[in-house]
Amino acid sequence: MTLEVFRGLMIPFLGTALGAGCVFFMKGNMNRLVQKALTGFAAGVMVAASIWSLLIPAMDQAEGMGKLAFVPAAAGFWLGILFLLLLDHIVPHLHMNCDQAEGPCTQLKKTTMLVLAVTLHNIPEGMAVGVVYAGWMAGEAELSLMGALALSLGIAIQNFPEGAIISMPLRSEGVGKGRAFLYGALSGIVEPAGAFLTIMAAGIVVPALPYLLSFAAGAMMYVVVEELIPEMSEGEHSNIGPVLFALGFTVMMALDVALG
Repeated sequence: MTLEVFRGLMIPFLGTALGAGCVFFMKGNMNRLVQKALTGFAAGVMVAASIWSLLIPAMDQAEGMGKLAFVPAAAGFWLGILFLLLLDHIVPHLHMNCDQAEGPCTQLKKTTMLVLAVTLHNIPEGMAVGVVYAGWMAGEAELSLMGALALSLGIAIQNFPEGAIISMPLRSEGVGKGRAFLYGALSGIVEPAGAFLTIMAAGIVVPALPYLLSFAAGAMMYVVVEELIPEMSEGEHSNIGPVLFALGFTVMMALDVALG
């Protein structure tokens, strides 16, 4: 593994850690309007990344199948959806601004379940980065180093608000700044870990690249629809979520096209 790849895999985690670091500079709970804006932005980035960085390359990889080139992408997409649906049911977690935990009954603390909720949707993001870098390292023409970097940067950008969305509410509930930062940062550690594991399994990954790219896309889209869109739409009506969704989508699309 080259230094370039290592840096690329760590960029998303850095975004989460920087966001979690907001707990040292901001006081009180995060404004609901700001939280909606950040969630909308993150959702836009994830949707654009799913399309340009994952689904389109997945179909390009399968172009030898002619008119059936969509089949691996569709199959992988559904597998990603079902995988996150399964995790949603077997892992206890708590979404932001909710009092009712999801998954099996547990005695875990609220803070732990909040971190688990974010960790759940960091899994496909880590896989996505790992799959793209694994494909580039294997010499796949459809996947470039700059394209992989664009995906890493895009996910890092949307991870920044996620880190803040975890650490700030924890701080407002009485958790110390250091612990709140640690919880926020650790919610993103699964991304480089998942990416490293994916690259280590490159021999298995590369032949199944179209399926794995679309798998990550499906998992990310599940998170957007099941979690992020409801969060940016709940409570008093505001257009800030959709507007920032569009901005996040545009930023990620531009990154992928310009750098890819």
